[in-house]
Amino acid sequence: MQDRHGHRISYLRVSITDRCNERCGYCMPQELQEWLPREGILTFEETLRLIRIAADLGVSKVRVTGGEPLTRRDVINFVRRIPEISGIKSIGLSTNGTLLAREITPGETMAAALHDAGVNSVNISLDTLDRETYSQITGRDFHEQVLS
Repeated sequence: MQDRHGHRISYLRVSITDRCNERCGYCMPQELQEWLPREGILTFEETLRLIRIAADLGVSKVRVTGGEPLTRRDVINFVRRIPEISGIKSIGLSTNGTLLAREITPGETMAAALHDAGVNSVNISLDTLDRETYSQITGRDFHEQVLS
């Protein structure tokens, strides 16, 4: 598969939710804080079908994004199914990092579960190391969670 400039497309970015646990002004201004109805979001089965189609066309890398993708229920089981798709060699995740250290089962963090499911790269959005500035930007006080 090629773009209109003749460059090979090997990368697919899939947004699995519009929801987020932060309220960054640059992404979610006050006047735009309405979520899509849940039935307006692709199911995981539909998303996996799209990834299969893209893989058949030569895509080998998938990046899971949102909103905040880790707010989507059953995200681990979804991610676990991506490496089963023939041709997919790399799975990345873009996150605000607030939920990575959360324990999802006794002794297992979200980060560990994602790694075990096949995620091999994570992009964490961290706008500042200063706690006060972080809270002003994100509208939340999750600075400690992101840094842990």
